[in-house]
Amino acid sequence: MLENSFIHLPSIGYSTERKIWFENILSMDEFIQSPPKFISTTRYRSILEHLLISRKKLESGDARYFCRYLPSTEQWRIFKEYKDSTAYIDIETTGLGGFENIITTVSLYDGENIRYYIHGKNLEEFVNDIMEYKVIVTYNGKTFDVPFIEHYFGISMDHAHLDLRYILRSLGYAGGLKSCERQLGIGRTGCLGDLDGYFAVLLWHDYQNNGNEKSLETLLAYNIQDVLSLEHLMIEAYNQKIIKLPLSVEPLKTCTPPANPFTVDLPAVERVKQQYRLIQTF
Repeated sequence: MLENSFIHLPSIGYSTERKIWFENILSMDEFIQSPPKFISTTRYRSILEHLLISRKKLESGDARYFCRYLPSTEQWRIFKEYKDSTAYIDIETTGLGGFENIITTVSLYDGENIRYYIHGKNLEEFVNDIMEYKVIVTYNGKTFDVPFIEHYFGISMDHAHLDLRYILRSLGYAGGLKSCERQLGIGRTGCLGDLDGYFAVLLWHDYQNNGNEKSLETLLAYNIQDVLSLEHLMIEAYNQKIIKLPLSVEPLKTCTPPANPFTVDLPAVERVKQQYRLIQTF
């Protein structure tokens, strides 16, 4: 999609980009070889300078360059070119509030491999592992996950960042992650559809206070399912976006994610629910 894009170039907006496409100039190379007739020579020279830079950035794999210059509503366009260097990430914490909480688990999926990180075990490994990728995909990560990660580890995550909360909202899908999944016909099987972020907090406390490994495994099952869903949602959003464009772009194929290595333990879920009910009575 980036090969077809001109909107990141100076003085080119949505209407101008479409005029370029309507002249059957559909790629950067075609623009260089045969500039649009309605663009003056002076303007063409200015655009060409930036276009040549874009070609080099695309060849070098600089995803951040395109995120920097694309309008925020069009940053989804980078996905196809950088799909193989994308990490889908999600965190769980000890609370739903501020930075005084800690990160309990992090899940990372890159389209092939699942990685997970646990507080007190291997959580710090995430810092190095995430730097292997050029793009991150989250749901509400610009507001929550990334600021929390940066504060917690004292790092700067300057990856190109696609936040599905905003991409899906622009397509008419609002609500939380699981709500968007349902709207797009992606259902979670079993108890995974019933768990939420607050219950994830309770599972962690049960693991910490009672040493219940099954609660930890259930928490990981929930956390990992989030990142597995993100890939499906990102591909679906990309395909819906390109349909709205006045040019033919090949859609991406829906991927079959690997099996979640963890499962929900029903006895652990019921025990935590019972503990929560007892707490509420006091």
